[in-house]
Amino acid sequence: MKKEFLKSAKRTLSIESEGIRNLIESLDSDFINVCEALLDCQGRIITLGVGKSGHIANKISATLSSTGASSFFVNAAEALHGDLGSITKEDIVIILSHSGESQEVLDILPSLKDIGCELFSITGSKNSKIAKESKINLSTDVKIEACPNNLAPTTSTTASLALGDAIAIAILEERGFSSDDFAKSHPGGKLGKRLLLKVGDIMHAESEFPLANPNDFIFNSLITMTEKGLGILVVVDDSNALLGVFTDGDLRRCINQDIDIKSTKISEVMSKSSKTIDREDLAYEAEKIMENNNVYTLVVMENNTPIGVIRMHDLMQAGLV
Repeated sequence: MKKEFLKSAKRTLSIESEGIRNLIESLDSDFINVCEALLDCQGRIITLGVGKSGHIANKISATLSSTGASSFFVNAAEALHGDLGSITKEDIVIILSHSGESQEVLDILPSLKDIGCELFSITGSKNSKIAKESKINLSTDVKIEACPNNLAPTTSTTASLALGDAIAIAILEERGFSSDDFAKSHPGGKLGKRLLLKVGDIMHAESEFPLANPNDFIFNSLITMTEKGLGILVVVDDSNALLGVFTDGDLRRCINQDIDIKSTKISEVMSKSSKTIDREDLAYEAEKIMENNNVYTLVVMENNTPIGVIRMHDLMQAGLV
């Protein structure tokens, strides 16, 4: 049998894309009402589902949590055996079920109503039992699943996931959720570091700061460069003003040009156009400057005064590169 993986993939993506386009056209005031209710929610936003819809509900809850909303996921089957105890009347429950007839969900609807929480749903049919029992229903009706047998949830789950993202981003924007807010809920990993880690947190300063006087001879300055082990010297005058830098690359050029390192002052061979960054800048900004200028070390400044250096290697060790 001829393998047509690429053809199959394009067909799947085309069908799912069409499903999302249709979803865009179907959005109405119910979507606005859902978003307004979620913004005003005094409790938690709880997503609930089972099976494939449960997986989507779990992801939607994770997105809501990461963007400033208090949210968690409840598996409908587990809710039958105790997890309903985590739901209060101040909460809003969003039920996900493509068929709208999931028995596990139907079995707990009476209990949810007894609790008194608001019930919203995302289903494939507004005529389903779950849709009719909900205060507000958002439909993700799709013409066809990407599965060639029109059975496996594919287009429908993609549409539900996209709708969940749309809800999360809509209330995020209305709340004015900023990148700083985002960083507070993502302190770990590369993403958190990009949003939180500052240059001053990982720079080499004080006893590690490799300084040189412009009148020093190259030979004598090499002792400092070797001791600090950073491959750079920051050249400053008596008032601590930045004059330039001398790097191991500058040293190689001196050797190639037969420059006498014992009688030549460092000011004669240093690079005067040194690149700098402020200690309060985010560390990942240093990576951009380095890449744009093809350098691997920056002089760190504070109030226009050099106080340290930061290298590409430091960014790599911090997990930013």
